[in-house]
Amino acid sequence: MSLRPSLSTKIYTAASIVEQLNDWGKEARVVFTNGCFDILHLGHVDYLKRSAQLGDKLVVGLNSDASVKAIKGESRPIQDEISRLSILAALECVDAVILFDEETPLELIKLVKPHVLVKGADYELNQIVGAKEVQEYGGEVKTITFLEGYSTSNLINKIKNG
Repeated sequence: MSLRPSLSTKIYTAASIVEQLNDWGKEARVVFTNGCFDILHLGHVDYLKRSAQLGDKLVVGLNSDASVKAIKGESRPIQDEISRLSILAALECVDAVILFDEETPLELIKLVKPHVLVKGADYELNQIVGAKEVQEYGGEVKTITFLEGYSTSNLINKIKNG
């Protein structure tokens, strides 16, 4: 499956994101968040838009298909990684999307070195992967409250149950 060029310009590898970060320059305040984003819904869009407002550039780490399976089980993801990458890249508030295979984005966070690391408010600070590393170099860790009533699991259950 190939991507349309207009979408693929926001999709990066570990090597190409370093080049893009250099192009943005040190003055660009980079925000990083991550997730599976299996079935994009209003809660995701709200979370991503509010994350983007914390800086100049929003970089999203996306769990690969293998990573999602390891975390969520064999029935997931619903959408393949190419679809999920393309959908996230199409969002105006997202500046870069990077696929990662590990269960956590720690290595990606160390590579990107964001000014702001963002996770949902369902996480305590000590549970956020990369928080310690980001704080050690002077970055910030923020949590964002989810839009109530929206979750991928609820959406999947609603579809299954008709």
